[in-house]
Amino acid sequence: MPGLTTREPKLIFPGLAGFYAKVSDLWYPMIRIAFAGCLISHGWSKLMSGAEAIAPGMAKSGFVPGLFFAYAAIVLETIGAVCVGAGLFTRFFAAAIAIEMALITFVVQWPRGFARMETAVMFGIVFFAIALRGGGPYSLDRVIGKEL
Repeated sequence: MPGLTTREPKLIFPGLAGFYAKVSDLWYPMIRIAFAGCLISHGWSKLMSGAEAIAPGMAKSGFVPGLFFAYAAIVLETIGAVCVGAGLFTRFFAAAIAIEMALITFVVQWPRGFARMETAVMFGIVFFAIALRGGGPYSLDRVIGKEL
């Protein structure tokens, strides 16, 4: 596109150029790990409550059968989040989590207004982006040689 440049932005502290060069590849795994870690806290509380305790709320929100969706949420928000954080089967779990967040956003939170849905929207967008990019250079997907 005309007018766009591919130059790197000017460093704020040019004396730290060596440091910046060494850590510049860490931004992506930091995002992947941070968002996965935040999601684990949601899954952990569901896991500790138990699927049977979560199921009635799922059914009331329109996710029937409630027990199936309770187990699905627990698996995605614990095992799936751990896998995304480690970069294992990253695309599969990140896409599944993005779909879960879309369902939470549009089925459960939409009628309650934006202030209630902003967290699910943020998680959904980030996990969708992770699904598009995959595990990246610092991931178990890269170690095993498969981007699933």
